[in-house]
Amino acid sequence: MTYCKYTHFLMFEGGLEYDTTYKAGTSAPFPGIYYCEVCGSSITSMGSQPLPLNDHHLHSPAQGPIRWRLAVKSHCGPTPFPTAR
Repeated sequence: MTYCKYTHFLMFEGGLEYDTTYKAGTSAPFPGIYYCEVCGSSITSMGSQPLPLNDHHLHSPAQGPIRWRLAVKSHCGPTPFPTAR
């Protein structure tokens, strides 16, 4: 699960990258926050760096392996920063 206090720092964006699950150890296709869709644990990852392996956190045998999903994509560039409310 990811949390934030100031939602004006976030902007809605649709895309298949938010609907795709990634196996543990796969290179993160985007920098950002990923969550385990099995248990809700979250991590921050740099783009192209491997997502944490199955020993990152423990699941019961019934839960199965970690499956990462992009929750918040990070962006660095000339996009104007939203005005504080």
